[in-house]
Amino acid sequence: MLQLSAETIRDQLRLVFESWKMESHHIETCVLQMVEADLMGIDSHGIGMLPTYADNFSRGALVANPTVRTVNDLGAICLLDADHGMGHVAATQGMELAIEKASQHGLGAVSVRNSNHFGAAGVYSNMARKRGYIGICTTGTTQRSVVPTFGKEPRFSTNPIAFAAPGNTQPNGFSLDMATSTVAVGKLRIAARAEKPMPEGWVVNTSGDAETDPEAALAATPKRLTPLGGTRTLGSHKGYGLAVMVDILSSVLSGSFIGGYNLRTGEREKYINVGHFFLALDPRGFDDDDQPFEDRLDDLIDMLRATPAADPDQPVLIPGDPEQAAYEERTRNGIPVTDKLAAEVKAVAATSGVPFLFDR
Repeated sequence: MLQLSAETIRDQLRLVFESWKMESHHIETCVLQMVEADLMGIDSHGIGMLPTYADNFSRGALVANPTVRTVNDLGAICLLDADHGMGHVAATQGMELAIEKASQHGLGAVSVRNSNHFGAAGVYSNMARKRGYIGICTTGTTQRSVVPTFGKEPRFSTNPIAFAAPGNTQPNGFSLDMATSTVAVGKLRIAARAEKPMPEGWVVNTSGDAETDPEAALAATPKRLTPLGGTRTLGSHKGYGLAVMVDILSSVLSGSFIGGYNLRTGEREKYINVGHFFLALDPRGFDDDDQPFEDRLDDLIDMLRATPAADPDQPVLIPGDPEQAAYEERTRNGIPVTDKLAAEVKAVAATSGVPFLFDR
């Protein structure tokens, strides 16, 4: 396991993207959001995605320098076309635009079509939180890997939801970033790189039985993750319903593919056509003279933190606490990178014709 500074990872990403002839402003956006995910401890969605992005670029499924354009703009709502670029580019622009609209109208909603994987959804909901807005972000995905409740074959993927709200005295406010599957595909890659078995309930095999070997789960075509809950008895129908909600907001609303498939033809195409959804809400529009929203949220968080803990050594946490702790620790001590991921990044660097920085 390597322990690398955020700047080393940024420099490595810049070198690779420069080799793709990506424009500098696109590079900085992608580097910022990818490393932000790593600093938050979301290892599956930071530099860990570089090999996948490089593969998409090499086969012409990803445009290095997209022209993001406005398709429709109706004041508080807007549709953007991402021109098949890195998802981070259109996603950053989408949330920035939602925030701008919220500043004018109290609420802004932006849908994005023809995009790609954009990293961690919580990065974008937190953009709104840090500016004093409530932020919501959902996204479609690039593959089919989750089996609907009572089904045998996957029809959608991890379909994440991110929600963030600003507090006043609480440094992180509230920040939820969750997959609607029991785990994300990236967690399988992390387990495989660490050569550790997965817990039962993450994945099923072709017979519908629990699969604990991450290599086998990753090698399966298609992959078969469970909806959040794992089984019908434990509530997988709820995860299934949330996943469909995400695809309605992200994919159906924007006219994008579902899990990488064109539903009209039933086929995958050259471009992946991922859809995203961003919403920013100004909580000040709901304030009264007695207490602002941020103070009311702090009261809620204080109440939750005061919950008696089942284990005195493990206090009750607030969504966002683990990410904040990881951010502080990794800023001080560096970002952990497994030897297997380092080897994958080294291969990308070699293919791109750029130096590999992790062994320096």
